[in-house]
Amino acid sequence: MTTELLTKLPERTIERLSEYRRTLLTLFEKGHSYIYSHELAGIHSITAVQVRRDLMLIGFSTVGKKGYNVRQLIDFIGTILDSPVTCNVAVIGMGNLAQAITHYFNGKRSKLRIVVGFDIDPEKVGQKIADVDCYHTDDFVNVVRMFNIKVVLLTLPTSVATSVTEIIKKADIRGVLNFTSVTLNLGDGVYVEDYDMITLLEKVAYFSK
Repeated sequence: MTTELLTKLPERTIERLSEYRRTLLTLFEKGHSYIYSHELAGIHSITAVQVRRDLMLIGFSTVGKKGYNVRQLIDFIGTILDSPVTCNVAVIGMGNLAQAITHYFNGKRSKLRIVVGFDIDPEKVGQKIADVDCYHTDDFVNVVRMFNIKVVLLTLPTSVATSVTEIIKKADIRGVLNFTSVTLNLGDGVYVEDYDMITLLEKVAYFSK
């Protein structure tokens, strides 16, 4: 499958592929060698048709009646989701949320790693927090270029979220995972994924009524 085609995969398909891989890795560690589409679908509360459609979109198919080869599917999804080289990630705002995310995520994926953090708190700057070095936000552009960082997580207070938009643009960041409730205007060249926990919790509460 060409790079042009891969860039056109639906966002929700990309999300499900990540979810499938996480499940498959767990199953593989438990000794599972094959899995049927209806089994994978049941784990994720979707239909087997949806699973097969997602895998057809990326060009993966199975031969025989054993189902999908778990190891091969893990590796194939990796060719879709992962960069050829490790993608370095930075975090802006090294509070409790950032520390929890960094501790949890690092080590989970070989091609994606949080390497540095940024903050303005003098008690954090110059320290190692959650096993990554914390720099002052004023040094953002230089540090980003030094570590070849393309993706950032925003976990700073909502009241100051918009203050970092210019340095993100200047540093040629390509992707932002935004944990604030502020809508960021970063231009067409930056992919932004908003993760508003208040909105998501209200959504869950609504459908739980």
